Amino acid sequence: MARTKDFDENEVLMKAVHLFWLQGYNGTSMQDLVDGLGISRSSLYDTYGDKHALFLKSLENYKKTVSAKMEAIVGEATSAKDAVKGLLEFIIGELLSDQEHKGCFLVNAAVEVAPHDQEVNSIICQSDREVEAYFYQTIKNGQEKGEIVNNQDPRALSGFILNNIKGVRVTAKSINDKKLFKDIIDLTMSVLN
Repeated sequence: MARTKDFDENEVLMKAVHLFWLQGYNGTSMQDLVDGLGISRSSLYDTYGDKHALFLKSLENYKKTVSAKMEAIVGEATSAKDAVKGLLEFIIGELLSDQEHKGCFLVNAAVEVAPHDQEVNSIICQSDREVEAYFYQTIKNGQEKGEIVNNQDPRALSGFILNNIKGVRVTAKSINDKKLFKDIIDLTMSVLN
């Protein structure tokens, strides 16, 4: 008879996200995971696989969580510009409220692991495409409705905004200046006029 697990897999996965996010992939040992997740080494291997498999699951979980929040922001916005601004404010708000200055888990993984790991790179690229798609569709719809007057290609505009977001996510690891980030939002929004 299979033994039932005496821990919540999703709760443990969220702890793994936090640990990898805080310490990085290379800075997190298996012993760190055992200690930080509060489960035995055998339970960790049986449930999540090895460290690499757990890292991939952590990235996917984080990506899914952020994507759901972004989808809700776009869905609740009353205009295209409100949606774009809401997305930017959400991203920057998350970064500024983080007392540990971890930056973005996906960007951190992109810098640390993706250049040497095709599976991580694939997750990062998929996430970038999804984020860019939120902006692309929002900008395209806004242009069609006349809410956004900039006639440039919506794909180029969404790529520009995605690049700004990635830069903000790196900057927030060392700077927590609300005015700086407000200015970045304002300047980014100005390209849609």
